[in-house]
Amino acid sequence: MTVTVLDLARWDRPADSDDRALLDLCVGPTIDVGCGPGRLAADLAARGHVVLGIDVLGHAVGAAVRRGVTALRRDVFEALPGEGRWGTALLADGNVGIGGDPVALLRRLRELLAHDGRVVAELAAPGTALTTGWAAVRVGSETGDPVRWAVLGVDDVDQVARQADLLVGDVVRLGERWCAVMEAA
Repeated sequence: MTVTVLDLARWDRPADSDDRALLDLCVGPTIDVGCGPGRLAADLAARGHVVLGIDVLGHAVGAAVRRGVTALRRDVFEALPGEGRWGTALLADGNVGIGGDPVALLRRLRELLAHDGRVVAELAAPGTALTTGWAAVRVGSETGDPVRWAVLGVDDVDQVARQADLLVGDVVRLGERWCAVMEAA
């Protein structure tokens, strides 16, 4: 079994200009799914957004809280505060891969969103096929247990969104990043 290692330190920095451009797509109260150490949630909060970060990693949630972010150690597939009232569900840094099934994840996010809410999801570049596999997060010198993970690229986002009863409103390139904004069909 091949396991992709995701280094938490990679995301433990202030938001950069590409991050801020991604956050410009968020509207209203935002839930940052897989918030990691909270760089994006902190920037959104500084902009005046109501924001909640969630992550399954205690280290990540602790770092987010130390950064001043409201964050909880929670699994997106379990009960969450504010279900049905979030304006945006943010999936940055490839977090559309959480759980290894982007369709299931996007369906779950629809449950979290208000009727006019949106999903803002970072995607892999064009030419990257939809793949499923395993990933593990590294914190310092320790690597956690592998979890199901997927990679969703620009080319497959329309099909995956339709299966989750979402429509892709826009796909944008932000520096080296690609992002889709999806809303209820």
